[in-house]
Amino acid sequence: MGQQQLLLIVLGVIVVGIAVVVGINLFNANAVSSNRDGVVSDLNNLGAMGQQYYKKPTSMGGGGNTFTGWTLPAELDTTANGNYVLTVNAQSLTIEGYGTELAPNGSKINHTATVGPSSITVVKTN
Repeated sequence: MGQQQLLLIVLGVIVVGIAVVVGINLFNANAVSSNRDGVVSDLNNLGAMGQQYYKKPTSMGGGGNTFTGWTLPAELDTTANGNYVLTVNAQSLTIEGYGTELAPNGSKINHTATVGPSSITVVKTN
């Protein structure tokens, strides 16, 4: 083979190697983003369930304008997106969600939802 053909083969291998590395990085970034979205979605759903309990009268199995007594459903404290920890106060809930993917800094994805009687606020912790 001539030098020109060898140079083209080496150049082709380098371009393919760079494309593979970029593809892997994009895949990992998409996985983290998707996991963040899933955790936020779960937190919003759990917060809405807590608000339902708050607004339902005690005679119907609700809290009667208090969050006291509400617990995470056993099948939803751990999902494919992550696991969730609940802190209950009379007039608010705090739900922490820990994702299954690692954030760019190497720690688990973490979001916190603060639930009030008429609002749900989700904040990115990590």
